[in-house]
Amino acid sequence: MPDELTSGDDRLRDEFNRWAEAGHGEKMEQDHLSIAEQTLRLMELQPGERILDLGCGSGWATRRLASLVAAGPKGSGQVVGLDISDEMIRRARDQSRDCENALFIWGSAAEIPWQEDYFHKVLSIESFYYYPEPERVLAELCRVMAPGGRLFILINLYRDNPFSLRWVEQLKVPVQVRSEQEYLELLAAHAFEAVEARRIPDLSPTPEEHCSRWFGNREEWLEFKRLGALLLTAQKPRRPVLAP
Repeated sequence: MPDELTSGDDRLRDEFNRWAEAGHGEKMEQDHLSIAEQTLRLMELQPGERILDLGCGSGWATRRLASLVAAGPKGSGQVVGLDISDEMIRRARDQSRDCENALFIWGSAAEIPWQEDYFHKVLSIESFYYYPEPERVLAELCRVMAPGGRLFILINLYRDNPFSLRWVEQLKVPVQVRSEQEYLELLAAHAFEAVEARRIPDLSPTPEEHCSRWFGNREEWLEFKRLGALLLTAQKPRRPVLAP
């Protein structure tokens, strides 16, 4: 837990506490389940691995991760869910009482309260564009990831999907809007290797009757889902990262 939040983190905490109280944390599972499940398969999770769920919200993805890395030949895996919203963390803990290998902590992505060289894999679903200091977050992720550890960032809001840009003016906190290429360059500039991007289409059923306030008609909604979320993957070098 950070001793003192930055003004940007404090603003995020207040907003996502409101989201938690409105039940949006649980709604995220329904909204993002299709793209999340596809990503979990690509992560090739193994029993015994240590995973960080960055921006875990109410913990729905954390619990899925925990079930996939549970006891194996190398022992029981562990999943740590981190979120800036203390109310999201409270709800995640309440909903995860039967999940023995999941731990939830409140804290900032720019100052991750964990030891270095620990996590085999990191997953971040729909949170990375909220961080006011993404460069600092990437430095922290590189610190807490084990050598050779893999990073998976999944986001719907990116410049190459114009439908998602409609959200920006409606959000009550600033967001970092980047293109796929800009994200690739950002990751490569912060010591990560094997930096790649792919699109993850939303394969969930689309109602015949249009019922989404973000799209003018059903065809726009279908095109948004076809364009898909952006999945960024990268690896921490196995060799020591030298300071510039």
